[in-house]
Amino acid sequence: MDKVNRFIQFNDESVETRKILLYERIAQSLANAPYVKITERQLIEYQPKDAALAMSVFWRHRSEQVTHLGRLSDIYLLAAGFYRHFNLAAWKAFTWDMKSSLYPKLAGQLVMMLEEFRLMESIQKTRVGTQKAFKMRSEVYVEFHRDRLLSNVQRGFESDALVNQLFLDIHTGMTASAHNSFDHLPMDRIRQIVQGAYELENTEHSGYLAKRIIELVEEQLTGDIVLPLYTFGETFEDGRVMNTDVRAMSDPKELEDQVVKETIEEEFRTWHQETKDEKGTHLEFELQQGTQGVADGSNSSPGEDDVEVQQFGIGKSEGNDKERLQKQEAVLSGDKKEKISSNAGTDYGPSHTQVTFRTTKMPKTEEPASSKLLNDWRNNHLPIVRALVTEMQKRLERKKQQKRENLTKGRLSSKLTTMLTHERPKPFYRKQAPSPEIDAVFGLLVDGSASMIDKVEETKEAVVLFHDVLRKLHVSHEITSYYEDAFEATKDEQPNFFEVMHTFEETHLDSGPAIMNFEAHEDNRDGFAIRWMANRLAERNEHHKFLLVFSDGEPSAFGYDRNGIVDTAEAVWETEKRGISVVHLFLSSQQPTVEQKELFATMFGNKTAASDSVEDFASQTLRILRKLLAIAAQ
Repeated sequence: MDKVNRFIQFNDESVETRKILLYERIAQSLANAPYVKITERQLIEYQPKDAALAMSVFWRHRSEQVTHLGRLSDIYLLAAGFYRHFNLAAWKAFTWDMKSSLYPKLAGQLVMMLEEFRLMESIQKTRVGTQKAFKMRSEVYVEFHRDRLLSNVQRGFESDALVNQLFLDIHTGMTASAHNSFDHLPMDRIRQIVQGAYELENTEHSGYLAKRIIELVEEQLTGDIVLPLYTFGETFEDGRVMNTDVRAMSDPKELEDQVVKETIEEEFRTWHQETKDEKGTHLEFELQQGTQGVADGSNSSPGEDDVEVQQFGIGKSEGNDKERLQKQEAVLSGDKKEKISSNAGTDYGPSHTQVTFRTTKMPKTEEPASSKLLNDWRNNHLPIVRALVTEMQKRLERKKQQKRENLTKGRLSSKLTTMLTHERPKPFYRKQAPSPEIDAVFGLLVDGSASMIDKVEETKEAVVLFHDVLRKLHVSHEITSYYEDAFEATKDEQPNFFEVMHTFEETHLDSGPAIMNFEAHEDNRDGFAIRWMANRLAERNEHHKFLLVFSDGEPSAFGYDRNGIVDTAEAVWETEKRGISVVHLFLSSQQPTVEQKELFATMFGNKTAASDSVEDFASQTLRILRKLLAIAAQ
């Protein structure tokens, strides 16, 4: 997990999670699709399988204002422009017609360039607030195309240079003459055709203009596009569009008759619906339709009646959610010994759709060495535990005695001067209702990844201190270690495990022996674990809810490196919205660097703390716990 100090520092781009989440909210609102996510690619594109819109990295390493407005312009085009107002069927027909052309890539780039301009103009008319972002976009891209025009001319990329020239003509109003390298082309006629960009009405019209330009230059250009500036993404450009027509899928001869969706929005919603519903027809074709041929049974073997069943599989549809939760609670309480595995599906975020998770109870078996170490820790902690417990009890006692004054009813106060000095006197008071216990609940997640192996003992000591303080105060809490099995993780399944050391229901029980059995394993999914614990805390009735995360670095799991930081930040944001405070403690064997502090602030906001050494874990835990308990005791 501890991957902050990367080897390739020049490629260590910081992830601006708060801004990414902001852009996601804007995109979801414009597209009216709450499942849409935002990512970054070389060019703006669509990824319907992942329900993602990709902004361009073109806007990186610029001033903060230019970067922000540029990314906004990308999102406006993606979510409010191409998403709903680009005709996929017309584009598909155009690309089919251009297959016989000498320059099919050039034709596609021309259409995209014309459509970009049409949609920019259309969006600005209907959404006046987008004008600032699009104005800045045009200015930056005009300078970019001027530089690229000279570069492409020098390298002999005529088709690329032509796109640069036509972009400048459209966005600058053809105020300058064309580059002299196009003297062999009928540029006057081409530029006259391009003037039609100001009157474009739909995708068909853009395709018509692009086709006319190709007809004029087809015999004079020396090569097709080398460095494309526009893309829809591999799913669209490779022809892998969604098709829900069973007849066309079952008969290869009729694939050409399949109906293409009219808009990208339809494609996205189809992908989303098919992947969300696990009973969709996309999983039934091979079972119901089969193949038009005879199955190869040459390698088959006869069955044996006396063979015993070696493994049972439990499907996701078995029972309802209530039954599954009851089974999970039974495992946590120790009533059952079997291990129940569940599928995360879409309930824990799009980054964890292939995750399966298993919840087990940590055994309380004691070994002499561990038992002695536990007793030594508790003897050392005894004075500070007593001091903190006494402090909290005094806070609660003071709370009992506090008065609420200036009330319209209650006990009559001894100060009756307000009857004469105030027009509407409030001479009554009430004592606060007794608060024998702290109305709070805590959930503690302990990173169980392999990078914790050199901090296991110190982490155990900090967790034991956390457990002892809350147990003495009779505060409900749950302590869980989480990790992912890196050796078994595949593209189709990523097994995760939650090892519960102490449950909410075991408030008065001593779980020290279970904590001593904590071990480091492989990888970790912080965002997934936070959502899991947040669901458990949300079911509690306490007024104050706290979720603590003990970790030693950034998230690291199968296919989780790229978006782990953003997903964790989003999980924290979602949990905070549910009224659960998330607090992070960075467990480090040395003083954290500025880069590490910025990373954790990115994921957890300002509720993150760091220890300067392994010996400091327990004291930092006590400091955090004192602050949270003080809040709950107010």
